[in-house]
Amino acid sequence: MLAATFGTAIADEMKKVKIGTEGAYPPFNSIDPNGELVGFDVEIAKALCAAAKFDCEFVVQDWDGIIDGLNAKKYDAIIASMSITDERKKVVDFTNKYYNTPAKFIAKKGAGLDISPEGLTGKSVGVQRATIHENFVRDKFPGLDVRVYATQDEANADLVAGRVDLVMADSVALLEGFLKTAEGGEFEFVGPDYNDPKWHGEGAGIAVRKGDTDLLNALNAAIDQIRADGTYKAINDKYFAFDVYGEPAS
Repeated sequence: MLAATFGTAIADEMKKVKIGTEGAYPPFNSIDPNGELVGFDVEIAKALCAAAKFDCEFVVQDWDGIIDGLNAKKYDAIIASMSITDERKKVVDFTNKYYNTPAKFIAKKGAGLDISPEGLTGKSVGVQRATIHENFVRDKFPGLDVRVYATQDEANADLVAGRVDLVMADSVALLEGFLKTAEGGEFEFVGPDYNDPKWHGEGAGIAVRKGDTDLLNALNAAIDQIRADGTYKAINDKYFAFDVYGEPAS
């Protein structure tokens, strides 16, 4: 059905699609003890490929080189909780969002931190490198000592070790991937939700190379299809007790 949106010849050409993902951002994408890619992003990707009738293959790529890998044609699309931002739109094209959740800080329980630019001056924060969260804390909290990590797990580990005072990341990734674990039991959310489009974008979307309109349109149609037929909700409910999609587009 979706193939009709871009013609049979192109559909045949695009049947095999490589999906780039990080594999280090639970519960959205990670590698299980058997070496298998798992997580919300991974299941959404598989559902989209089924809906679009694509034969998909996953490629694992470190986060800080993931856009470069796309533009070097190591894979055809990125499904890795990548926020849709104006800065990234300069180098890739994005589908519509497939989820949208706010960012938050976490800190040790009872730390008594004043979550304001003034109150956090002189404190240290861990963030994943080359993320919207790094940009946000650098711009909005100039007095913070910002320490960057290759993966979110590394930032969380330094929080546990007492090497940083706070961590900032996506609230769902922090809740499901850290706070609910044994290691995260001594930590809690502090301060408000942050979801300013200037820094946090329009939600997480799928990135494709500039001008790859056929693939973009097919993936948008597939997002609409899995939202309409209940597949999205089934995957959402497997991972979360709440709807991560956010407010529908007006």
